[in-house]
Amino acid sequence: MAAGVLYVLAGALCDASGRVLLAERPAGKQLAGMWEFPGGKREPGETPLATLTRELDEELGVTVVDAAPLVRVPWHYAGRELLLDAWRVTRWQHVPTPREGQRIAWYLPAQVDPQILAPADRAILRAVCTA
Repeated sequence: MAAGVLYVLAGALCDASGRVLLAERPAGKQLAGMWEFPGGKREPGETPLATLTRELDEELGVTVVDAAPLVRVPWHYAGRELLLDAWRVTRWQHVPTPREGQRIAWYLPAQVDPQILAPADRAILRAVCTA
């Protein structure tokens, strides 16, 4: 990966009913009020799966049991390059609970209006719908 590119992991938690979990970006953050697949920045030395596991625990209190790569989305936000690496999470422990003041909600992918999503997350929605 090129130097200066921010590497971000996102989890598409998919439940037994075919729904995905989305989180609303809180006030004060870039793209506040838009919805996204939960996740966060990869720390130096972390594997993608370790990052995803850490971030989903921090944000939602869940422990990833089964996850696989879904789609990688290169993106450019406000002068910053990022790589959004999304994984489909099909098994986890504990009930997802917002731990950072964000709202969360379950949606059937086909019923999500892409306009409510952060722009880079729209590609994840397309991948979830076609996978």
